[in-house]
Amino acid sequence: MPDRPADRPADDPAPGRGRAPHADPAAHPRTGPAADPRTGPHVGSAGPPGGRPSPGGAGPAGRPAPLVVATGIVLDSAGRVLVVTPAYGAQPRLPGAEVDAAEAPEQALARELRAELGLTVAVGRLLAVDSRRPGALGRSAIAHVHLVGPLPPGQAAALSFPDGGAASARWLEPEEAHAALPDRIAPRLRAGLAALYAGSLAHLVDGVPQPGSPAGLDPQRRTALEHTGSFDAASHRAARPKAITAASVLFTDAVGRVLLVEPAYGRPGRWNLPGGGIDSDLGETPRAAARREVREELGLDLEPGRLLGVNWAHKPGYPARIRFLYDGGVLDSAALDRIRVAPFELVGWRAVPAGELRALVKPSLRRQIEACLRARAEGTGPLELQAGRPAGATRKRKPKPKKSEEAAGKGVGKGKR
Repeated sequence: MPDRPADRPADDPAPGRGRAPHADPAAHPRTGPAADPRTGPHVGSAGPPGGRPSPGGAGPAGRPAPLVVATGIVLDSAGRVLVVTPAYGAQPRLPGAEVDAAEAPEQALARELRAELGLTVAVGRLLAVDSRRPGALGRSAIAHVHLVGPLPPGQAAALSFPDGGAASARWLEPEEAHAALPDRIAPRLRAGLAALYAGSLAHLVDGVPQPGSPAGLDPQRRTALEHTGSFDAASHRAARPKAITAASVLFTDAVGRVLLVEPAYGRPGRWNLPGGGIDSDLGETPRAAARREVREELGLDLEPGRLLGVNWAHKPGYPARIRFLYDGGVLDSAALDRIRVAPFELVGWRAVPAGELRALVKPSLRRQIEACLRARAEGTGPLELQAGRPAGATRKRKPKPKKSEEAAGKGVGKGKR
């Protein structure tokens, strides 16, 4: 099932309050009572009249509290990152704000996005936490880094600057954004994106991923820490690479057509095999997951047959995906008539000839289905597959045309018809 969007933060009646002009105020302390009025009293001030703490100011009983900053990694539909240039001459930064004493970090970020960029959007999940050690005035800072978006093209193109705090905003490729940001902020972007793609969280101190950080830790450093025995058991588990596991069942009808289902989420018109994620954290086995998913999706309580194959797929930066494919056997007309799809999970089902799979399923899944159909017919397997291909098989690539051939091809069709 897809991730559920975060609840929209409550509106704040005072947009722009407590903004951090550099998205990391602890790195640029203010030194006198004539502090920038847009950022609240200077560090060490007793705060506003009436005893209400200033944004990120003193805690209970007047004890100094760390400065808390909420930062957003705002993405558009093309995966570009929003980088803001403040109107007051500071370096480029990610959108962000100091957190008021009466706010949650998500509320502060949503407030700032409205006030500074005219964006009314839901603030997504927490990607990273960066703790900065005390600066010149002896005050530490904690930055919460949240995902915002991806924004649809119309909203990404409609940025405005209602409070005048930002002079401009640019959509940059992740590496371009990383290069444009100051050294104290750029590591948050890199670690936050790593956490986004890994489905995890990054723990930073002064921008450096810590031992045991579930995301953002360099693999070479993780290996070195493991070999020197520097990990405790909990940190070792947190830092190890993760994989997503699923179980699917291959059913055919009496004439050999493959049973496919259309999920109610994701890309419309993209079909799949019956099945779904394995609740491995609850101790569920792949075979039990296959039976449960078929029961939930199709209303059929059938014991899966033999394992036909295991497929491994990996995209750089993302967790590996492992799929167990079971033989569901041949469904007769009576079994097909008993199918009742789960209304919130599936749009419908159909049985299709193997020759029509190319137009309905992803290439990797098509290769998996075709390989498992052969294994079932020949009584072979289980198969070890990588993206639907036999493990260890050399992938055939089309040879690149020579420059002379490319030039000749470019001229084709340019004459009169």
